[in-house]
Amino acid sequence: MPSVKNRSFVDRVLRLPGFRAQEDLARFAEKHGDGLDLVQAVIDEKILPKEDACRHWADSLGVAYVDPFASIITDEAVQKIPAEIARKTRVIGLYEINDVLTVAMAEPGDTGLIKRLGQITGIPVSPVFALPKEIEDAIAIHYCTDKNLEESMVELGRSSLFDLPDQAADKLAVLAENNALAQLLDDIIFFGLRERATDIHIEAQEKQSRIRFRIDGNHREILTYPRKIHRALISRVKILSELNIAEMRFPQDGRFSLPVGHQTANFRVSTIPSAYGEKIVIRILAMSGKKTIQTLEKMMISQTVLQPFKRLIKNPSGIIFVTGPTGSGKTTTLYAALHEINTPGVNISTIEDPIEMQLEGINQSQTNAHIDLKFATVLRALLRQDPDVILIGEIRDLETAKIATEAALTGHVVFATLHTNTAAQAIVRLIEIGVAPYMVAPSIIGVLAQRLAARICDNCKEAYYPPRATLEKYFSDEDMADVPFFRGRGCPACRGTGYKGRIAFHELVLITEEIRTLISEGRSAQEITRAAARVGYKSLRYDGLKKVLLGLTTIEEIEENTALELDV
Repeated sequence: MPSVKNRSFVDRVLRLPGFRAQEDLARFAEKHGDGLDLVQAVIDEKILPKEDACRHWADSLGVAYVDPFASIITDEAVQKIPAEIARKTRVIGLYEINDVLTVAMAEPGDTGLIKRLGQITGIPVSPVFALPKEIEDAIAIHYCTDKNLEESMVELGRSSLFDLPDQAADKLAVLAENNALAQLLDDIIFFGLRERATDIHIEAQEKQSRIRFRIDGNHREILTYPRKIHRALISRVKILSELNIAEMRFPQDGRFSLPVGHQTANFRVSTIPSAYGEKIVIRILAMSGKKTIQTLEKMMISQTVLQPFKRLIKNPSGIIFVTGPTGSGKTTTLYAALHEINTPGVNISTIEDPIEMQLEGINQSQTNAHIDLKFATVLRALLRQDPDVILIGEIRDLETAKIATEAALTGHVVFATLHTNTAAQAIVRLIEIGVAPYMVAPSIIGVLAQRLAARICDNCKEAYYPPRATLEKYFSDEDMADVPFFRGRGCPACRGTGYKGRIAFHELVLITEEIRTLISEGRSAQEITRAAARVGYKSLRYDGLKKVLLGLTTIEEIEENTALELDV
């Protein structure tokens, strides 16, 4: 029979409506006895989803369950518990409210440990339950600092193992499996996750190598390290990505995943030869099970763009483009649009490279260059699957563009992305790819262009008044001199940058009959833009400056992320 400690958990689960695994659970309780082994077995054998199993276990202990990767974790709370104690006792501070520290614990019933934590932190401790693996990985991420990375790199640099950087591939492969090197790469990745980086750059310079993160759209140098470690570190990434470590003359692309708690962090890898050695960029993709869909309402899209865009996506047919450079949030916007129209009565399918997030109720397919499974191949097959709405990750070639256009003309809604600077240029680009203007004109119904700007840190936001010369450059209203603008002073929360997070700004071209005529005649993007302006079109910079006046970003960010507007 289950022990007194876990009998409450077993009883709670057996009382669930429609539960069909009573015998399995009773057998598990006998086999695994006290403690967390029972909970882990229930999760591993899929008797219950992780969240349900953890919640019922926490209820049996009289505390709440918190997933550290779905909870707020503040730096102040983390710093209250020394790293050595956190790792040894499997606890991590989450947040402090009203002078009470909420702490995630693997054993929240350990009153002695709770008392000691209260003495260490100097404030009362409120325990919540989290799985040991979740706590361990949260500790690895939140206690990792650039200082720790520097110390690890210096220690590694002292090793004679790396004194011969130009070793043969077989010896390099063995070197890349070095525990200290593997741990260092894990720490770099964990630090990237903590800092909200979108890309990790590992690059060789003339005298040393360096690691940079792209955070909130801007590059930040994290550390430099001896050149002799560089090739081994690159090889470690290649091994994880199943790339050829002996090949350094040609670019390579790959992917790898790392378990983080009970989720998986996914990464895309690109290598390229450079003057002083290979450079690798690791793109941090969505963490499976963590990233939630952004709704259009929560994306802070200007109402003058949001309302017509919501009407646009509910059309029965036509192509809707979302354009912008890599990393401008196009996929996030498209996912939000699909979420808006996703009902059991609509058959939605996607073609992506890669699938960045699992969408419930939507059929998702991924291209595969290794077996020549291209966008056009999947799209052609997908049209025989009776779709209502199709999302194409990116239109890259004439074949895909033609099939997408034909799909739009035969009663399908097609969402797609293109890399263009403005909304109007997307229309011209489709013609430049090779699609006939007479097919483009009736198929496109709207184009949304998007950019991301760094958002002002809410923790250190302050008001200021820009000089008159700056105001005159962007605003024609003379009364703007009395309007306060905002900026970030720089604080620990934003690592002294004054920015934390990002905000999107947009421009939307709705295709009118006048614009269709211009497209059919092969007119320029400038002429299309002028026609769009007559029915309410406003530029990217115009929308960006609205976000400046709302105190969300700065003039400098909009200047950096939009082109100078000339008369068109």
